[in-house]
Amino acid sequence: MATIVGIAGSLRKASFNAALLRAAAGLSPEGTTLEVASIAGIPLYDGDLESERGIPEPVAKLKDRIAAADGLLLVTPEYNNSVPGVLKNAIDWLSRPPQDIPRVFGDKPVAILGATIGIAGTRLAQTAWLPVLRTFGMRLWCGKQLYVASASQGFDAGGLLTDEKVKKLLTEFVAGFAAFVNDR
Repeated sequence: MATIVGIAGSLRKASFNAALLRAAAGLSPEGTTLEVASIAGIPLYDGDLESERGIPEPVAKLKDRIAAADGLLLVTPEYNNSVPGVLKNAIDWLSRPPQDIPRVFGDKPVAILGATIGIAGTRLAQTAWLPVLRTFGMRLWCGKQLYVASASQGFDAGGLLTDEKVKKLLTEFVAGFAAFVNDR
């Protein structure tokens, strides 16, 4: 059975990206488990903090989860036409120390999707992640693309995905990425 770790790039309680990740986890095909991980509790990256205290416990635990997984799913918001700072900060911590990058990220299948309240989806944020993922030597899945726009209309007040078109696209996305991970 393949295991994929999914990370939502927002800390907001009512995050559409966290809701999209939960929906994706519920749509995982047979033979694949999509585990929802969190970046909550990861401090701002500070080289002095790293030198004095080492890798913070929430970072170390997430690194180990990603390293043990067969794939990584990043569910990214788009802030000011780019990546969200909290997710970039988490990824920066996860890449420390640099010699640990191959263990955590090297040749790991990765996919990106995201949701936004805007009408353009998360195309720019997803594109902005590409150089980072290449730097880590990850294997990007370039199958179905999913940029959920107008997310406030696709989820109910409890964060459940209600848009049937998006649900169908998400099902296809998750199945495609799972097949990519399982073909590894």
